[in-house]
Amino acid sequence: MKIELKYWIILGILALTWGSSFILIKQGLVSYTPYQVGALRLSIAGGILAIWGIPSLFKIPKNKLKYVALAGFCGNFIPMFLFPMAQTHVSSSMAGILDSLVPLFILLFGALFFNIKGTKNQIIGALIGFLGAVLLIGGDGFSGENSLLHCLLIVLATALYGLNSLILTRYLNDVPSFQLSSALFTIWLLPSIVILFLSGFFTDFVGTPQQLESLGYVAILGLIGTALAMILFYKLIQATGSMFSSMVTYLMPIVSVFWGFLVGEQITFMHLFGFAMILSGVYLTQKPDKKQIETI
Repeated sequence: MKIELKYWIILGILALTWGSSFILIKQGLVSYTPYQVGALRLSIAGGILAIWGIPSLFKIPKNKLKYVALAGFCGNFIPMFLFPMAQTHVSSSMAGILDSLVPLFILLFGALFFNIKGTKNQIIGALIGFLGAVLLIGGDGFSGENSLLHCLLIVLATALYGLNSLILTRYLNDVPSFQLSSALFTIWLLPSIVILFLSGFFTDFVGTPQQLESLGYVAILGLIGTALAMILFYKLIQATGSMFSSMVTYLMPIVSVFWGFLVGEQITFMHLFGFAMILSGVYLTQKPDKKQIETI
């Protein structure tokens, strides 16, 4: 399928936006706990989108609402907490690099649960990407900022992103992107507010300059990196499919590594080598192959 220029532009905008989200999460964690960062991000995005989301819930067919809720759970609600939790012991550069595993999970889950045929190149690419991830998260012995457990939290988030993309493509492709994104954030707004309340945010917040600065970073993350970006992402998925839209995840690390370099995070040769393997694997999953095989 030939991809129109406007969708390549959207892909670039998303890469810049989401590639910068990891450093914004780090800045939010300066003053707030991971649960507070995640709940704030969701509450800000959901609070804005609920203006349109509440009417959208009545426009979406009732038989699709369960998929809207599931897509929000996998693609937004849970990952928004997993990334801040992980980044207490994972650099923003590493987080961005591991996020490039999403296309490989799309391929895996597509074969396992959605009866989507894979090519020989896609299977080889998935294996190479997996080996690259193993090398990446284990290569430095976890002696520095990055720990195995917290790296695996990001891998879990990428798996959920992959599942979310397939759900959107299979069940929600006919729902307008703005209607879809506003509805799913509205569904998960109340749980986000409850978690924000239980996290102690309203008792801990006293308005110090550092708290206000961190709140500003999280607000940018919620408004631009979540609400606006998700609307664009869902539009991209519906127009081009899950595999092309997932390409954003291996453009994002370029941005995240750049920000990590600027703030003095350590980037080793092993990180770059593991990242190169993941990119090579993802490249193979995109490369056409005449012989189709079905992965079971």
